[in-house]
Amino acid sequence: MEKRLELPWYVKLAIILAGLTLFVFFLIQASSILVPFLFAVFFSILLAPLSSFFERYRIHRVFASIFSVLIGITFLAGIIFFFYNQIVSFAQDLGMIEKRINELFEQFSGFFNAYLDVEPDAQLESAQDAIISFLRDNVEPLTRGVMTAATTLTMFFLIPIYVFLLLLYRDFLRDFFMMALARTDRDNKVEKVLNKVRSVVQNYITGMFFVICILAVLNSVALTIIGVDHALFFGVFAAMLNVIPFLGPIIGSILPIVYSLLTMDSLWYPVAVLASFYVIQLFESNLFTPMIVGQRVSLNPLVTLLAIFVGGQIWGLAGMILFIPALAMLKEVCDEVDSLRPYGYLLGKVKTREQTEKEYFPGGFPGFGKEDAKADGKKDEQEESKE
Repeated sequence: MEKRLELPWYVKLAIILAGLTLFVFFLIQASSILVPFLFAVFFSILLAPLSSFFERYRIHRVFASIFSVLIGITFLAGIIFFFYNQIVSFAQDLGMIEKRINELFEQFSGFFNAYLDVEPDAQLESAQDAIISFLRDNVEPLTRGVMTAATTLTMFFLIPIYVFLLLLYRDFLRDFFMMALARTDRDNKVEKVLNKVRSVVQNYITGMFFVICILAVLNSVALTIIGVDHALFFGVFAAMLNVIPFLGPIIGSILPIVYSLLTMDSLWYPVAVLASFYVIQLFESNLFTPMIVGQRVSLNPLVTLLAIFVGGQIWGLAGMILFIPALAMLKEVCDEVDSLRPYGYLLGKVKTREQTEKEYFPGGFPGFGKEDAKADGKKDEQEESKE
């Protein structure tokens, strides 16, 4: 037999690191192509049941795909229009925020004079001028930047074309994957993987949509009761950021807290906003998301955080949104491929030793199972009898 060449571990490690570096470089360089295409893949999977619904009424697939894309565009255009109006309304409060900042700095200076018996540093006044100048000079560019980011994210003219083509040729693409990956003894497994990937994406997007709607209502009602202006904008904005696990809710709560601190006379208001958002997030993480989204997107927190930070470094905000469902799809593939099951286990939620043994090692852990324990016990008894 021909002897196989065994590479040293450090050579293998160097090859793996080089491959990862090239892969990340490719993702960065091809972001203008991959980001809209991945968004289109997820949207097409989400809209596929709607297109199939139209086709059941004997509407040709071309027109069914067009109708589905138009409904999706109308929905996204409504969201963009809503945020545009809310941001324009929010920008009109700049004068009030500037006045409040002046009052806060005066109170801060009075505290130094009354209790610390020292004169406020000149840097305090320069900091005040810098904050007011930043707000005055950058509110319009910030508004335009938000709208530009939203327009770029949706890729209004590019993504719908991809979605239409993916809907139109979805059977053709499915047959391609079956031809490329399936074998006579594995046809059912390939079809099962494709169905699970489709189910994961549909459950994730539709589940997150309903969770966002619930959070938008609860956030807006809570802010309205507290008395915060622009409660609808803050509530919907914080709910939309929930698509970014862990970090999104924190970022979404900071804006209304700071706004209430700057525009209201009592510290009770920002404290009340913080408490209400905290209670709502407790319900979201322990009740809404588990019940609505379910356990299909079962990534552990460590992998989720890494996906958020890596996605943010590679593709920015789009990467923070896309990497979560992409990893969920990858986990489903790993779970169905025997050689990749350990990686699916690593990506999934943390299990107890008993759960892992029941799911992955019905006969017991290699080297740690019951049979091995019995064998070790018999071996010890034999050695004792010999002695």
